[in-house]
Amino acid sequence: MVNNEILLDIKDLHVSYGAIEAIKGISLTVRRGEVVTILGANGAGKTTTLQTISGLLKAKSGSIVFDKNDITKCEAHDIVSLGMSHSPEGRRVFGILTVEENLMMGAYTLKDHDKETLEWIYDILPRLKERRKQLAGTLSGGEQQMLAIGRAIMSKPKLLILDEPSLGLAPILIKGIFKAVKEIAQTGVTVLLVEQNAKAALKLADRAYVLEVGKITHEGTADELLNSKTIQEAYLGKKH
Repeated sequence: MVNNEILLDIKDLHVSYGAIEAIKGISLTVRRGEVVTILGANGAGKTTTLQTISGLLKAKSGSIVFDKNDITKCEAHDIVSLGMSHSPEGRRVFGILTVEENLMMGAYTLKDHDKETLEWIYDILPRLKERRKQLAGTLSGGEQQMLAIGRAIMSKPKLLILDEPSLGLAPILIKGIFKAVKEIAQTGVTVLLVEQNAKAALKLADRAYVLEVGKITHEGTADELLNSKTIQEAYLGKKH
C-alpha cells in the first residue's frame, strides 16, 4: 500500500569516476510502499545510481536520505542495517554454497535466522525450495536470479533495490521474476527497480524516471510513461 511518506529522497546527486561525471545532479523520491523504476539505455548511469544509493559508490555532492537518515556518506553495511537491500546486476550468488546457505547469508544483519521469512521466500519462489540443498553454482541463470532476489529479501528490507533482474533470461523466466517482485511488493516492501525491459517494468511500477547520460529527462506515473510517444519510440519499440 503506497502512502505519501517519502522513504528515499535524493537531491542534486553528482557521482564521478575520476574526471568523468557519471551522474549529473539527479533528484528523485521513492514513497513507502511504491514500486519505482529507473529506465535508460546502457551507459545512462542506472547502475551507478543504485550503487551510490546503497553505499557501494560515494557521491561527489548532493544528498541521499533514507527513512529519515542521511546516508550520503554511510558505509554499505551500515545502510543494510537501516533496512535497505540491493540485489546487484549479474546475480553474484555464492556458487560453492547451497541455495539455503546463500539465503541465510542474506540474513546476516538479523540477530535470529528467521524461519518464517525463509518459508515465505520459498512460497514466493518455490523453485528455490526444490533446490534448497543444491549448490548455487549448478543452478540455471533464472534460478540464480531468483536466489539473488530471495537472498536480498532475507534481511526483511524496507527498500529492495533490484538491478536488471531479467537480464539474459528467457521470456518465460522473466515472467516468473516479475510475478515474484509483484508479490514481494504486495507485502509492503518498497521496490526500486532498474530494468532494460521497459514495458515489463512500467507494467509493474507505480512511477518511473528515465535516465539519459546521467540526467533525468522524464518522470511520471508508469501509465504516463507507457502512453508517452517519446518513451514508446525510445524504449518500447513502437513507432508512430
